[in-house]
Amino acid sequence: MSTSVIYRSARGYELLMRLLYGRHYSARMSAVASQVPTGASVLELCCGPGTLYQRHLRGRTSEYVGLDVNEGFLAGLRHRGVDARRLDLASTSPAEPLPPADVVIIQASLYHFLPDAAVLVDRMLAAARERVIVSEPIRNLSTSGLPGVGLLGRRAADPGVGGHGERFTEATLDELMARYSTRVQAAFLIPGGREKVYVLAA
Repeated sequence: MSTSVIYRSARGYELLMRLLYGRHYSARMSAVASQVPTGASVLELCCGPGTLYQRHLRGRTSEYVGLDVNEGFLAGLRHRGVDARRLDLASTSPAEPLPPADVVIIQASLYHFLPDAAVLVDRMLAAARERVIVSEPIRNLSTSGLPGVGLLGRRAADPGVGGHGERFTEATLDELMARYSTRVQAAFLIPGGREKVYVLAA
């Protein structure tokens, strides 16, 4: 399964993620969604095919905006009436404001902005009225030694614009979030322990 095939459709991408996360796939989304207050407006960065919104937040939010670089995913979301906008966060100025929302979320994509991921977290905090939610892999499938799993993990980590070699460990994610220690409202591992969630006060 090539990277281009994986990112050609939401169905292909979700199939891959289900293979990689197994029985914890839905639980990881539920863990993030549980931190979004009912009635809040939401901005999701690197939203992909919009699974978090479509399966866990639709009907609970007052407004939702998804940002991603993959036009295929965005077209599918727009077809379903979702406010989905193309934005390459890596190439925009750190001074460019993000659309404001009560809650700003990024899931499994912060590593794309290493080694200066704090720049994006700062932009998220500036856009958020209530809280920022970061859910990031700390046990990375891309480095697995199991046959085929590492390859699939590396392909899943490429949003269609090229891969990124750096990944977070729990220690390096904790080190980044220590900069925001006075804002941390919650920090916990998702079921299965593959990702860690941080909730920051805006």
